Amino acid sequence: MSKNTDRLIDVMARLRDPQGGCPWDIKQTHASLAADTIEETYELVEAIENNDMQAIKEELGDVLLHVVFHAQLGREAGSFDFDCVAAHVADKMIERHPHVFGERDVKTAHEVLVNWENDKEAKRNAQAAGGKVSALDGVSAALPAATRAVKLQKRAARVGFDWDKAQDVLAKIREEIGELEHEIAVKAEKDFLEDELGDVFFAVANLARKLDIDPEGALRRTNRKFERRFRGIETALAKQGKKISDASLEEMERIWNEIKAEEKKPREE
Repeated sequence: MSKNTDRLIDVMARLRDPQGGCPWDIKQTHASLAADTIEETYELVEAIENNDMQAIKEELGDVLLHVVFHAQLGREAGSFDFDCVAAHVADKMIERHPHVFGERDVKTAHEVLVNWENDKEAKRNAQAAGGKVSALDGVSAALPAATRAVKLQKRAARVGFDWDKAQDVLAKIREEIGELEHEIAVKAEKDFLEDELGDVFFAVANLARKLDIDPEGALRRTNRKFERRFRGIETALAKQGKKISDASLEEMERIWNEIKAEEKKPREE
């Protein structure tokens, strides 16, 4: 390992030292850190989407800090340490890239992904040792819901359970929306509404998969667009000496549509 990697590991060990370490760091567990680990990863994703190299460097450091933190907890428990983590992932990458480290010949990135999935499926089957194996085994329940939906759909598609084209999924979305509309009309209980709304989300995630679009990325993009346009409304009203809370919905919608039209101009030119 490099000098700075060793230094970071030593810093974390010092922070966790019961004698003179940091009280906050000492009390942490894998479970207590989990939410922060996820948050740091999303902050890295945001920096990547903004193409901010300085922020990417900083956020990668925060993610690495969490890796080292969890590794230190494993070391204290006698389960694993940072070196074990690095060795494991290096071995896995070598195993999953026989076209680089072995004799397998592939020509395209698509072939790499197909082989990757086939190899993982073969490994799952071997680990099952003759037991019951599902095509959906191994899809983590901890994934963001839309991401997990796409992974489940991809697994089902591998065994032929899939629509032929995106238009078929659009029809399914309309069907699911119709069922949701019915539940709303009959004033169904919240449990039924949640079930039907979930079906709509699942079908939309399926459409994203058919269009080769990441649904999480698409929604993050729309979130940024909404924030940009809403702030634009606030700015426009402020120039008129008005607070947004004093504006009518019609006025806000008019400004929204003006901002929207202005944003679309470059696409049309």
